[in-house]
Amino acid sequence: MSTTPITWFEFGTDRPDEAQRFYGELFGWVFEEQGPSYRVTGAGGDTGIGGAIRTTNGDEPNYAMFYAEVADVAETCRRAEAAGGTVLVPPGTTPSGLTRAQLLDPVGNRVGVFAPPPAQV
Repeated sequence: MSTTPITWFEFGTDRPDEAQRFYGELFGWVFEEQGPSYRVTGAGGDTGIGGAIRTTNGDEPNYAMFYAEVADVAETCRRAEAAGGTVLVPPGTTPSGLTRAQLLDPVGNRVGVFAPPPAQV
């Protein structure tokens, strides 16, 4: 059994209002804006995962992607490349301390990985 949970999803779209309306009507998801291009939802409640809609600039295709929570994003990127994948977006850290990257598997699917911010003591 794997110890790498899927804990986040992201929809990238150049039509975020339409995506928000669709998922709101379909599943009852409520979104909260977090910056000019990111809308977050706790879609899964107590039993599922949360996610977001990210506004794209129209130069990239729309996408749906899941994020796996890992202990070490840089090491996961290294292992992905060794297994035949590609690092699309190299590891980066948000102001809150969350580290994330985006990968492309050998058959063309995008997958995200992230490590939560270090625990504050």
